[in-house]
Amino acid sequence: MPDNAEDRASLVNRQLPEMTLSTADNPLTAPRPPPENLATTQRAQYRFEVKGNAIITGGAGTLALEAAAALLEHGATGLALWDMNPDNAFESVKALHIRFPHARIITEAVDVRDENAIASAIESAVTVLGNIDMLCCFAGVVGCTHAMEMPADEWRRTHDINLTGSFLCAQAVARQLRKQGTSGSIVFTASISAHHTNYPQPQSAYNSSKTALLSLSKSLAAEWSSFGIRVNCLSPGYMDTILNDGDGLIRARKSWNDRNPMGRMGHPWELTGPLVLLCSNAGRYINGTDIIVDGGAMVF
Repeated sequence: MPDNAEDRASLVNRQLPEMTLSTADNPLTAPRPPPENLATTQRAQYRFEVKGNAIITGGAGTLALEAAAALLEHGATGLALWDMNPDNAFESVKALHIRFPHARIITEAVDVRDENAIASAIESAVTVLGNIDMLCCFAGVVGCTHAMEMPADEWRRTHDINLTGSFLCAQAVARQLRKQGTSGSIVFTASISAHHTNYPQPQSAYNSSKTALLSLSKSLAAEWSSFGIRVNCLSPGYMDTILNDGDGLIRARKSWNDRNPMGRMGHPWELTGPLVLLCSNAGRYINGTDIIVDGGAMVF
């Protein structure tokens, strides 16, 4: 509360900044239906065509590498894969180069918590690839610690990477899109953990960081609309990756599968369809939303 007359006067006389929404005549947000002269198969291809260059954070991870392949399959011309340890994906990236010899694919060591590192990596991506058109945020960490025993540093690290890191990358890409004067798509990776409490493992820090991403995506979708920047989320359920593997997780995996109508975990490939939708022509009017990909776990 203000404690003197000067503070009170400053408070009541302040002017709030106001966001500017897009308008129907803004070419950055205008519809892009297919040309009339396209054949049926060409119209189908056009619908889910992905154009331009993408930055993918957490780029050495299973989900990110599946996403990279999917974007290239649908027409992306360049990728910048950011990761703390990009060398961990050397063989996978090599395989992408072989499968897509005409695509430009670069890797860079980037800590998504570091604004300077992000700015430098943006500059490198633009230099090598050209304009940036998409950002897909897969960088994240999870910890299963009882809340009463959780160190403050663990709480902060989880939110710094999952939430603040996603924001900083989105902010940097949005600034680049504004500089380019082009529209673009930003996709955050939230989680079913943003929609309900996981069982049986305790993971309050992870859950709250992912819930915050849902709110962040809606705020940015409104605030950046006039620049033609769409911001959405994907919320995967339990995916069959190394993070959910191992003998120590047998009981947890059984619980997750027993509580899922489809009785199984998701294959990483099954997340790529919704991602392509959000990055393609087909998703051009999808903004500020979240797509849950969980086999139906959220019906309970």
